[in-house]
Amino acid sequence: MIEVKVYNPEGAEAGRIEVDEAWFGGEVRMEVLRLAVRRHEANQRQGTVATKSRSMVEGSTRKIFAQKHTGRARMGTIRSPVRRGGGMAFAKQPRDFGLTMPRKMRRQALDSALLARLRDAEVLVIDGLALDAPKTRDVARALKAVGVDRSCLVVLAAGDQVLYKSARNLDRTRVRQVQDLNAYDVLWPHRVVFMRPAFDALLESRKS
Repeated sequence: MIEVKVYNPEGAEAGRIEVDEAWFGGEVRMEVLRLAVRRHEANQRQGTVATKSRSMVEGSTRKIFAQKHTGRARMGTIRSPVRRGGGMAFAKQPRDFGLTMPRKMRRQALDSALLARLRDAEVLVIDGLALDAPKTRDVARALKAVGVDRSCLVVLAAGDQVLYKSARNLDRTRVRQVQDLNAYDVLWPHRVVFMRPAFDALLESRKS
């Protein structure tokens, strides 16, 4: 069993939650994690680069000068890649770099990422942080109180728009709802900070 520390917004320890490793597959599957990270990074590529080949460049196809007896190197059309203003020899074309991954493998990758962070004690829970209106300062104060001074991922329960708007402007901080988590988001930051309702929802989904 893994014990996850629970803190209140003032930074005082408010309890611990026991997590069974079996809920997250019992082992960290490094190969699945590698594929998940590769897929995520590939899907971030735009693939919109484009250059013109010699067939796309405007210009005559007439031979510029005679093949022989000029003392110069032989030359064809002005659209040749070796001439200024000519087309590219191997023109780049728009392409889709996206990769696919089965849903079960994506779930395994997320579970492996969470289990790895849990084993390294890099996951913590904040209980009782409730705001009536968006206040970035209050969220920043709570994160500082629990010892988060570098990059972090803040995980919220579904539909918690007030906390989402409060945390989204913080530097080196990503905000995700619990149902939108992926392996890359969990592996990226220095700390993973769950709000208590989000962590309870995650455990309920893994127990069933």
